[in-house]
Amino acid sequence: MLDKIKEDINCVFARDPAAQSVFEVITAYPGFHAILIHRLANLFWGYGFRWLGRFTSHLGRWLTGIEIHPGAKIGRRFFIDHGMGVVIGETAIIGDDCTLYHGVTLGGTSWNKGKRHPTLHNGVVVGAGAKVLGPIEIGQEARIGSNSVVVKAVPAGATIVGIPGHIINTKEVNTRKEREQIANKMGFNAYGATSDMTDPVAHAINHMLDHIHLMDVQLDTMKKALNDAGIDCKEQDIPKLNDCEIKE
Repeated sequence: MLDKIKEDINCVFARDPAAQSVFEVITAYPGFHAILIHRLANLFWGYGFRWLGRFTSHLGRWLTGIEIHPGAKIGRRFFIDHGMGVVIGETAIIGDDCTLYHGVTLGGTSWNKGKRHPTLHNGVVVGAGAKVLGPIEIGQEARIGSNSVVVKAVPAGATIVGIPGHIINTKEVNTRKEREQIANKMGFNAYGATSDMTDPVAHAINHMLDHIHLMDVQLDTMKKALNDAGIDCKEQDIPKLNDCEIKE
């Protein structure tokens, strides 16, 4: 138990540059307090003292603003930064080296008994305000963006954003960059062009920008083909996009 406490203190220094001293962590970090109290509550729960475990958890919630059910299983070097409003359900399983920020919920989507809360594998980071719901698995080293809502399994190493949560990949990042450049070329302040919004107007504009980009590429291809065929294709004064290329 003492080794686990030392690890919990050390992981605060590793993940929070604001931490100044061991004394500060021990006396003024609610996330550290919540983990200590949970380990005691979980011990009571495991030995069959269910009410005592639940009451210990209740005291921890009152002291820290962090609610962890005594039945939840939490690995080593778990860090809760800030912590206020964090909720972790009874059948949640959290691996080693995971990090949660304030306002995170590891919740259920059913009132049925049995496994109904998420499983976080080693090294997962969940951003502030995110909701991870249901008996789903979040793969090792996955990242969940702030305020995302995740209801489906997440593969290892993936980054999830949005409502509902979806994977951000290299192609999507490139697409966003292209949208921004096209909007700037048009002298248009790209409403919603770089945001994960459910607004239908933003959605339509994003697709319009994608369409314009593809038309530009197709016209360039046709112009090159005409020139190669000996047909003089007169140059028009059209502003060019910088660093915007089709990715195969």
